[in-house]
Amino acid sequence: MRSYQKLTTAQPASCRVEEEGAAPMASGRGKLAPWWVGSGLLVAAVLLSTITVWVLRQVSGGWLGPTPPPKCLLVPESHRFDCYPERHVVVTQELCESRGCCFIQSPPPAEGKQGVPWCFYPPDFPSYTLESLNQTALGMVGLLVRREKAYYPQDIERLRLDVEFETDTRLHIKITDAANPRYEVPLDVPRVMKRAENPIYSLNFSWDPFGVLLQRKATGTVLLNTTVAPLIFADQFLQISTSLPSKFLYGLGEHRGSLVHSLDWNTLTLWARDVSPTESFNLYGAHPFYLLMEEGGDAHGVFLLNSNAMEVALQPAPGLTWRTIGGVLDFYIFLGPDPNMVIQQYQQVIGFPAMPPLWALGFHLCRWGYGSSNETWQTVRAMRNYQIPQDAQWNDIDYMDGYRDFTLDSQKFASLPSLVEDLHRHGQHYVMILDPGISSTSPHGSYWPFDEGLRRGLFLNTTQGRPLIGQVWPGFTAFADFSNPDTHQWWLENLQHFYAHVPFDGLWIDMNEPSNFMDGSEDGCPPGEFDSPPYTPAVLGDSLSAKTVCASAKQKASVHYNLHNLYGLMEAKATASALIKIRGKRPFIISRSTFPSQGRYSGHWLGDNRSQWKDMYYSIPGLLSFSLFGIPLVGADICGFSGSTSEELCTRWMQLGAFYPFSRNHNTQNEKAQDPTAFSPAARTAMKDVLLTRYSLLPFLYTLFHHAHLQGDTVARPLFFEFPRDVATWELDRQFLWGQSLLVTPVLEPGVHSVTGYVPQGTWYDFYTGSSVNSSGEMLKMSAPLEHLNLHIREGSILPTQKPGTTTEVTRGNPLRLIVALSSHGTAWGDLFWDDGESLDTFEKGNYSYVVFNVTQNIFTSTVLHASTEATKVTIGTLSIFGVQKPPSKVLLNGQEKPFSYLDNQVLTVSDLGMSLSQGFSLQWL
Repeated sequence: MRSYQKLTTAQPASCRVEEEGAAPMASGRGKLAPWWVGSGLLVAAVLLSTITVWVLRQVSGGWLGPTPPPKCLLVPESHRFDCYPERHVVVTQELCESRGCCFIQSPPPAEGKQGVPWCFYPPDFPSYTLESLNQTALGMVGLLVRREKAYYPQDIERLRLDVEFETDTRLHIKITDAANPRYEVPLDVPRVMKRAENPIYSLNFSWDPFGVLLQRKATGTVLLNTTVAPLIFADQFLQISTSLPSKFLYGLGEHRGSLVHSLDWNTLTLWARDVSPTESFNLYGAHPFYLLMEEGGDAHGVFLLNSNAMEVALQPAPGLTWRTIGGVLDFYIFLGPDPNMVIQQYQQVIGFPAMPPLWALGFHLCRWGYGSSNETWQTVRAMRNYQIPQDAQWNDIDYMDGYRDFTLDSQKFASLPSLVEDLHRHGQHYVMILDPGISSTSPHGSYWPFDEGLRRGLFLNTTQGRPLIGQVWPGFTAFADFSNPDTHQWWLENLQHFYAHVPFDGLWIDMNEPSNFMDGSEDGCPPGEFDSPPYTPAVLGDSLSAKTVCASAKQKASVHYNLHNLYGLMEAKATASALIKIRGKRPFIISRSTFPSQGRYSGHWLGDNRSQWKDMYYSIPGLLSFSLFGIPLVGADICGFSGSTSEELCTRWMQLGAFYPFSRNHNTQNEKAQDPTAFSPAARTAMKDVLLTRYSLLPFLYTLFHHAHLQGDTVARPLFFEFPRDVATWELDRQFLWGQSLLVTPVLEPGVHSVTGYVPQGTWYDFYTGSSVNSSGEMLKMSAPLEHLNLHIREGSILPTQKPGTTTEVTRGNPLRLIVALSSHGTAWGDLFWDDGESLDTFEKGNYSYVVFNVTQNIFTSTVLHASTEATKVTIGTLSIFGVQKPPSKVLLNGQEKPFSYLDNQVLTVSDLGMSLSQGFSLQWL
């Protein structure tokens, strides 16, 4: 039987779920003491705060105003939750106290920084009360009641609380209006059929004020405590705060910064915006998900399924506040307990990423400003001439006629169909850009995409029901409404028409925040609750319509106010569907704007970066964050998009970019060329060599993407994912791993010939030579001349590699080389996923091969767990074994003696194996 203890002043007003089967009994209610106040801390906090305020008043000559009430002095600075978050308002004592909050002025922060809020919630600020709580088949349902209105209009007095114990490691908590339906994100999420039987978490509730207290059973760590500040749920202002168990918090995109977020009064805004990546700005996508490392190395994640404009305020308590201006509070909490498992559990909700075609993992080349298809073709020929690997050639908007979608400049790009035919003949691919803004100024009957979209009613409309007209590259434009299924059909038909002339292989969808060179529309935006809400989060431009369309714009599924952050996702979904119907193969799409579940349809590039060393560094936390978001196919514009690169910067960036999961060199117009053929022979050779290294690793990379698609593993991976107990890895964002086993340590600064990187505890092997490095978990200085990228293989792993060619098509026909990195115990493990590289659903249909490699007691075995005809077309040619302690006397392949070589650095190599991948075999050294 479940029971709730009667409360005294010493006990928190909580209900504990003691057993999962019985109905709860609310036998006691009481006021919850402030969460940060313990027996001795109370007196100390009052004394310290009083003394601090008194001293400041003397120093300031009284500018701090009258002495605050004692209840306000109780609250330490780091625990002051902001009661007046409005920007561009000078918060006075009168304004603050009109909200019923505490006012204590603090010294102003450093320029560009946020500081301690002057206006903050007192411990007794009115919140909701949990009036009832009843069992359901999957969890509980409760009623929350607010008896005193808060300070935002249209306060919702009665809320419904739904709790579902979905799995042993996943909890679902949803708070919404008890009486009226509200907008909810139209995202397919799993529906569980039974309650979790052995959850690794325990859930408690504070009744008055209402709060959620979530703990990890194994450690007792409090993961969520929402009693730290009042819950506010008005029609257009929803706010909930929580304490955090540590300061190591990741995610909450899309932003530019270090991998770990600062909790020093840092506000992160989520509202899709077209702006060159800049620190503190809200960027192209919205990802309301964070991962947090707990003391001891456990990890958990929290996802707020909400697509409205939002900000997340972080503070040093440590604490976090979610503020959103619409929808509902729909939380998923993932208990891990390790960071890899957290991300897998997150993707079980939002969906696993699509399996990319193999050619998508090759090298891509693009620039804005080729000027013509012939100039584009010359670049392709130069790459071939120098035998530099390239799988895809791209074009930016200059291929279009007047920058209009689905058109071709018949003068400058007349030979584009021939170029695409030539690319296909050489096993290469063509990708072109598309924008969602459709030109609206062509004479009627001369531009089918607009005429037909208008006839079918497929564009965003104003509040008056007419197409909203903004301005993008072609001039005045209407914006496709991808929330309308009919728009998907129109999009497909447009693409089919263009494909008949230019048979493209992939699509680059840009400007899909959506971007608008005007604020709102040609007529501005109407007054009203959507374009001028009671509260506007800290968005760049201080308006929801800044450089995008009006929030009041009408769409099929809802108002743009609700759907803005979903625009890129909905376009990607329509584009993926169209590509599958047109080509009948796996779609390849790169999108600028993204939202949770985007990985199911597209990859992402990190936007219009600059040719600067700091931009190269920032690309690493950028790609690692998108690994957390379930979008593994991610990279930055290699060598930088805007500005002019240097030969040294571009060489170092090509080395780093060769290890972006999505690897593309892209450049703006009116800058000098930065493709590999544009540089000196030495730089060109260094770039070619590192691309050949990437191509040699394609079997390994492709297998990582298979695991991402199958179960949500990350591809590019932060070091702390593999070494969560090593606190030294938690803030590392100048290095990363491919999978579990390949450590990439790039040079990120000019004029150096060495690089210092962290090498986790254990034995690591130089990728190129097989020489070993034994580390106790320390920073090591590595030689790094301009032509060298440091790569190290982790002990105990087996990497499938392949003799590289200049395209993925050529490479996949070459013999495999398996690199074995023996552990200190002489063991190793690896695997390989192999299919035709482009067909749809090969794993789901069984049209693949899966091979597991294993070493124990000086015996290597290759075991085919699943076979297809594709595996019969490739052979395993070479086995390189790193860390063989002493020279073998003989090597046996399936019992037959084979010649071998053995080097002083303990590398054993056996060549000319000639074994079909489709057949298992063993190799023993004695």
